[in-house]
Amino acid sequence: MSHLRKASPITVTGATGAIGRLVVAGLLDAGHTVRGMSRDPQRAALPDGADVVFGDLDDPSTLTHAFDGAAQLVLIAVPEAVEAVVSRAEQAGVEHVVVVSSAAVTAGYDTTYNAVVEQAVMESRLDWSIVRPGEFATNSLLVWGPEIKAKRRAVEPFPDQIGHPIHEADVADVVLANLLDPHRRGRIDTIIGPDSLTKREQVAVIAEAIGEQITLDEVSAEQARNFYRDQGGFAAANADFLFGFASYDGVAGITDEPHDTRAPDDDAYLTLDQITGTQARTFRRWAHDHAPDFT
Repeated sequence: MSHLRKASPITVTGATGAIGRLVVAGLLDAGHTVRGMSRDPQRAALPDGADVVFGDLDDPSTLTHAFDGAAQLVLIAVPEAVEAVVSRAEQAGVEHVVVVSSAAVTAGYDTTYNAVVEQAVMESRLDWSIVRPGEFATNSLLVWGPEIKAKRRAVEPFPDQIGHPIHEADVADVVLANLLDPHRRGRIDTIIGPDSLTKREQVAVIAEAIGEQITLDEVSAEQARNFYRDQGGFAAANADFLFGFASYDGVAGITDEPHDTRAPDDDAYLTLDQITGTQARTFRRWAHDHAPDFT
C-alpha cells in the first residue's frame, strides 16, 4: 500500500471488544492510522497510537466524526439502525466495509440479526468483505467462567455436544487480512477453530490450563437455564438459545442449535490456515492464554 493510503484512517467499531482490540493493534503494527470507536472513549484503553473517538451505532447521528474521511470500516451488527449506518458510511466516503457477522448465517439460523446487516452492506455502493465466526472460545469463559472461578465447577446439560471453538485472535487475523489486502474484497469466510471437542473435553482442557481439577456437573437443560439466568450477564441473556428453548432469532419453542455428538461435515466452515495460510490457534492455546481469567 502507498503511504497516502496508510494515512487514510480505518475506523473500527466495537474497538473495545475482544476482536476489535486485536484488530486495532494489528492495524497500528501495519502502520495504519486507526480510529477506535467507543461509546465511552475515556474508558476505552486502546493501544497507544489509536485515535479513540465517540460513536454509537444505535444512534447514527453520532457517527460523523468516526466515519468522515475513513477509507475502511470494521462493522459489528446493529440491525435496527444498519440502513442509516451504511448511508452515513457512503456519505463519509468510506470505500470498504468488513462486516463481523456470525456462522449462524451460514447455517441458516440467523435471518433477522447479522443477516440483516450483511444484506444492507452487500446492497450498498460500498466494497465489502464478511467474516462469519463460529462458536467463540470466549463463550466458555462467559458461561462457565464465574462458576469455575468460584467453585471449580462447570454446569453443563450437553457435555457430549461437539463444537469447534475459535480463538478470537483467529477471527481478528481474517478481519485484518481483509482490510490489508484489496484482493480479498467480496469474500465471505465462515471461520471455526481447528479442534473438534465436546463440552466435556473443553472443560478438561481448561482444567489442564489452570492446573486444577474442574468438576463437570451434568444437569438438565431446564436446570441449566435456571442456573445461568441466576448467574446473569451473557449466560443469562442467551440461556434460552444455548439450552434449546428458543431459536437463534429468538422464537420460543424452536431449537436450531444441534446438541448431538456429530461433527459437521461441511466445507463451508474453514479454519484460519485454510483462509489465510496462517496456523490456526488451538483451544488449548486459547485456554492457556485465558487461564488467569478462570482463576
